[in-house]
Amino acid sequence: MPSLDRQDNVFVLDLGDGENRFHPDWIAAVGAALEEVEKAEGPRALVTAATGKFYSNGLDLDWLFAHADQYHDYVVSVHELFARLLSLPVVTVAALQGHTFAAGAMFSLAHDFRVMRADRGFWCLPEADIDIPFTPGMAALIQSRLAPQTAHEAMVTARRYGGADAAAAGIVDRAVAEDAVRSTAVEIARAQAGKAGGTLATIKARMYAPTLATLHDTAAPLG
Repeated sequence: MPSLDRQDNVFVLDLGDGENRFHPDWIAAVGAALEEVEKAEGPRALVTAATGKFYSNGLDLDWLFAHADQYHDYVVSVHELFARLLSLPVVTVAALQGHTFAAGAMFSLAHDFRVMRADRGFWCLPEADIDIPFTPGMAALIQSRLAPQTAHEAMVTARRYGGADAAAAGIVDRAVAEDAVRSTAVEIARAQAGKAGGTLATIKARMYAPTLATLHDTAAPLG
């Protein structure tokens, strides 16, 4: 399960050492950690990271298929997680040490910055290949965080981007060696910790107002 640690002014949220899929318990734990970061005072920033082969492999489809009657509420909870991270009043950095797929890739886009391992691992939106359309909230998030041509290619072709290609496409901000992923993310976060607070929250809320409105639509989250 996710765990939150603090290194001076930088909170580090470790998402886990498995596939880190969006099980309801995992979503709740991440949400509680974000609430703790949000309520803290003074300079602070957030890095999310993981250990092992995956950063996050996205939705917990096994759980979802076993609880089909909860599909609506599940999607609402995923959208709420994206919205909360996107509007968090601190600078956020995702340290992508492993595969980052589907909703995991969208989760990474809700961060302010991303650092990815250069030599191994992929960032991918596979929905076109697995016949699961993006929800309006998911599409809005992706298109608000990527250049139009990159969003189009990623969403329509389900391309798997390695670290160098992801950096060239603007999906991630840096591609670095495996042992430098987390430390680079912490370095970026630490440099921006002084910006935490109400002004940053207002900037993000206004910058992403249309996306946040779509993510907060609980009446028709599936479109």
